[in-house]
Amino acid sequence: MGHRGPRPTPTHLKLLRGNPAHRPLNKDEPEPSSPAEPPPAPEFLSDYARAEWDRIAVELFRLKLLTVVDIAPLAAYCESFAAWRTAVEKLKEMAARDPDTVALTVKTRHDSVMQNPLFLTMRQAASDMVRYASEFGFTPAARSRINIVEAQPAPGKFDGLIG
Repeated sequence: MGHRGPRPTPTHLKLLRGNPAHRPLNKDEPEPSSPAEPPPAPEFLSDYARAEWDRIAVELFRLKLLTVVDIAPLAAYCESFAAWRTAVEKLKEMAARDPDTVALTVKTRHDSVMQNPLFLTMRQAASDMVRYASEFGFTPAARSRINIVEAQPAPGKFDGLIG
């Protein structure tokens, strides 16, 4: 059975976006605890993934988009980034050694020609990376729907009486 309609948007992102559809907010949505400071990168991350974590985690924390339960999905995003970057670099190296096909194709062991498998790796990693990024609200499209506004206190019944 497939998913019907658009994916639900977490309440925190709805609030940052200003809830443009004015749909009722889920007052019972679980609120995972936020760490006191940006969490360090998990030890198991590869070098490129760790560098991406260090680049993005502080900003996600500042925007209150990184809680203690978001560590694994962010790690998955970072490893997708690492796989994408590695594939791009390997393709660039191969293209420098093969100016005729610029690494678009490779020869098989039977001497036939096929598309370079690194292109599939690169495309899949990029797709995964963008999917994870949109979950956190940091793709350009997701970000365009977010409005950062300071919380305004609810008006009191005596507001405006004293000038």
